[in-house]
This record gives sequence, C-alpha cells and structure tokens, in this order.
Amino acid sequence: MFRNKKTRYTMILSGPYLLWIIGGTLIPLIMMFYYGLTTADGGFTLSNVFAIAEAGHAKALGQALLYSAVSTVVCFVLAFPLAVILKNSKLGTKGFVVFVFILPMWMNFLLRTMAWQVLLEKGGVINGVLTWMGLPRMRLINTPGAIIMGMVYDFLPFMIMPLYNVMSKIDNNVVEAARDLGASGWQVIYKVLLPLSVPGIVSGVTMVFVPALTTFVISNMLGGGKIFLIGNVIEHEFTVGDNWHLGAGLSLVMMVFILISMAFIAKFDKNGEGNLL
Repeated sequence: MFRNKKTRYTMILSGPYLLWIIGGTLIPLIMMFYYGLTTADGGFTLSNVFAIAEAGHAKALGQALLYSAVSTVVCFVLAFPLAVILKNSKLGTKGFVVFVFILPMWMNFLLRTMAWQVLLEKGGVINGVLTWMGLPRMRLINTPGAIIMGMVYDFLPFMIMPLYNVMSKIDNNVVEAARDLGASGWQVIYKVLLPLSVPGIVSGVTMVFVPALTTFVISNMLGGGKIFLIGNVIEHEFTVGDNWHLGAGLSLVMMVFILISMAFIAKFDKNGEGNLL
C-alpha cells in the first residue's frame, strides 16, 4: 500500500518534467524528422539530407568544422594548464571555483557577443588603443579570427569545468608517487594528469565542439554575415528561405555529430566523471 502511494506521488511529481520533455524535445524532434524526410507535398525523400553534399552546403560545413576544431583546440590549450593550476592552488572551496567560472555565463549570450563587436570593430576599443600607441588600425571584425575568438570566449567555461572537475578527483598521492619515482613536472602532466583527465577532456571537447559547429549567432555578429557556416545556412533556410524541409534535412545531418559525441562520452566517460559539476 505504501509503495503504491509512493509510486503515485512520484508519477505526479515527474509529470511536469515529462510534459516538458515531450513538448520541448520529442515533438520538435518528430517535426524535424518529418520535414527533413519529406517534400513540400508530403512525399518521402532523402534529397534534403543529401543536399549537404552540394557545393555551397559542403563549403559551409567544412568551414564550420574547421572553425569549431580550431576553437576547441584553443579552448583546450587554455583550459588544461588553468585546470592544473586550480587543482594545485588553495583558492577556497570547489564551490567557489565553480561559481567563478559559471558567473560570466549568467550574462546573456547575445550581450557577451555584442561586447566583442565593441572591442573588435574598426572604431572599437582595441583599434582605439592601437591608434593611441601610434600603431595602424587592424581589420579585426568580420574575419575568421573574430569568429574563432568569439567561440573561444563563449565556450571556454565548458572546457574548463569538466577538466577541473576530473583533476580535482585525482589523488595527490598519485602525483607525489610519480615525483618520488623521478618524474619531472612535464612527465607528471603528460604521463599522469593527462591520461587520468581523459573523461574530462572528452566531455569538454564535446561541449565546445558541438555548439561551435552549429552556432550561427557568433558568425552573424562577428562575421558580419559575410562568412556562412552550416548553422547560418540552416538558420537562413528556416527564417529567410522559408524552406523548412531543407533546413530540417541539413539539421538531421548535424545530429550525426551529436550522436558521435554522445558515443565518445559513453565510451570514455562511463562514470560521468567529466560532468560540469
């Protein structure tokens, strides 16, 4: 009797969550599959998916893959040493460190990206400083570098947190044992910390690469609409081209990268050690 009552309460409490999942995830996925695999008259087709092989779409996908890969590497190069420093530091509790890196994400995504417009534009802060120093102005905005910089800035916390979360769980005795056996500082990082941080690395790479691959806001604002990534193409088909079937078909292709990333996480982070918190 008690178990049945508890089960009933559990079902009631989980009701809002189930409605949210159905309305916010399952129904949109079903609609995307429907539009992506049908024509305007409702007939089945794979042409919307295979359209990714067209020259313009393939180029946009290639650029998106390149930019997201570069931004992911830059994020890792910046985040890994910082995670090592945080592990060895005495900057208070873990909760405080988490708060420090989550705090910037409380600011609206668009506002953070617009801030880089102010910094990078022709008459912006950076060029103002260069002019004050007697140096020529540089073309910073509407360039691939500006887009990559925006990606790194917006997604860097998603690389730092999984790495720090994994490293904070590494027993210091393991590091001390490596040093006692004659390992140098670089050997400790390369042969101890790096292998033990694989779950966090995989999680961080996934959480940076996938959003960077599918973004269109950053490339629109910092690329000036002159550099089209695959996210821009999909957004254009939905909002301007009014071709939901093609936009959904291209979105299905992007789901492949999401599934691949999920498979990597399932393989290398089985215990969820690379979670953000």
